[in-house]
Amino acid sequence: MSKYLDPKADLTFKKVFAEHKNLLISLLNALLPLEEDQLIEYIEYWPAEKIPRRSEIEKDSIVDVCCRDKRGREFLVEMQMTWSEEFRKRVLFNSAKAYVAQSVTGQDYNDLQPVYSLNFINSNMKLDVDGYYHHYRLVHEKNTNEIIDGLQLVFIELPKFRPETISEKKMQVLWLRYLTEINSQISEAPAELLENTEINQALSILETSSYTEEQMRTYDRFWDNISIYRTLEGARNRESQMRIIAEKKCDKAEQERDKAEQERDEAKAQVESMINFLKLQGMSDSKIAEIINSKEKNTTESEETVK
Repeated sequence: MSKYLDPKADLTFKKVFAEHKNLLISLLNALLPLEEDQLIEYIEYWPAEKIPRRSEIEKDSIVDVCCRDKRGREFLVEMQMTWSEEFRKRVLFNSAKAYVAQSVTGQDYNDLQPVYSLNFINSNMKLDVDGYYHHYRLVHEKNTNEIIDGLQLVFIELPKFRPETISEKKMQVLWLRYLTEINSQISEAPAELLENTEINQALSILETSSYTEEQMRTYDRFWDNISIYRTLEGARNRESQMRIIAEKKCDKAEQERDKAEQERDEAKAQVESMINFLKLQGMSDSKIAEIINSKEKNTTESEETVK
């Protein structure tokens, strides 16, 4: 029997990061683009009623953790099991909503604090850029040093992460290894993870012995739902691809028909032009017919030779 559960599941992710402030602070400091003097020291979780809720049709989308630090900066953390463009728009919407929600009547806009959205994607985002770490912010098109400090969105493609891709930021590597290497198939965690105090604590929370039978059923249902979703999504993608292939074949056949029809029209026009010319020369209809028939016969024989 496995010793650990997968930290990416709804139940486990929230149990680790929505119930242990020190672990969430460590994760945010490690994964967000914060300078040394911007690191988070203390947080307060948002009240449950303020946390954006997923809809019933977004079974694989987890709105997990929202918090605020002493400076008033707000942080949203999500684990997304599959990628879609709609998810990116929803992340932007939730972040903008959190930013606007800070404003109260008569408040100075200078008091508004940045909102950081940290999003883990357990699939490929299908972007035309390399790397697994994608940081979005408002910058001047030509002078990238000019920044509007309001919203910062980070998307991390977990399948693309490899420990050797980073030479610095040790905690970033350890947390990403925690999220990508730990699952219900392993019985022992890597020594490098066990040696770190915070990661070790996060690992202990994943131990199967810490969960009730009902929680284990909830955990299993989560992965069953993900499996069903991905199966249906794969079937839809295959159906879409087959439809595209069929449409291309139809387009090609239609193009060939149009080309053949155009060639027939051109040949007919040539024959009519030749007939008119021969008539102008005073040639009889029978002689014209003989010449036309001979030309058509030679054309047919030439085409058969080419074939």
